[in-house]
Amino acid sequence: MTDLVLACLHHLCAFSLVAILAAEITAIRPGLASSGLRRLAIVDAHYGLFATLLIVVGVLRVIYGIKGAHFYTANPVFWAKMAAFGLTGVLSIWPTMRILAWRRAVRADASFAVPAEEVTKVRPFLFAQVVLFVLIPLLAAAMARGVGY
Repeated sequence: MTDLVLACLHHLCAFSLVAILAAEITAIRPGLASSGLRRLAIVDAHYGLFATLLIVVGVLRVIYGIKGAHFYTANPVFWAKMAAFGLTGVLSIWPTMRILAWRRAVRADASFAVPAEEVTKVRPFLFAQVVLFVLIPLLAAAMARGVGY
């Protein structure tokens, strides 16, 4: 039963991250201003929260899951999945830094709106995260079917 609960939580966290990333991509646009930036900062904070939860639940799954830690740690596909997730995390740093900077800018000047060139610089990082996120369930499915052994 523990394995089922952990698997369900793991999947819910992963799908939540995808939804949050989609919300960020939709929200980050030229002209984004005060209340929109506040909402975007909240969405981005949730991204960090669910990424952290996903890591914690994932570690618990490796330790307490039915397949055992060796199933995961001995499989190169698992490490490819971890690398994809890690790179996704690294790619999320720049957008988060920009969102925080935009929030500071709007506090200093209530009429601040995100310039188009800023959006042009941030969006590729978000889309790269999407590409890597697509790899993660593909690698998980391969791993669950014994690929890598």
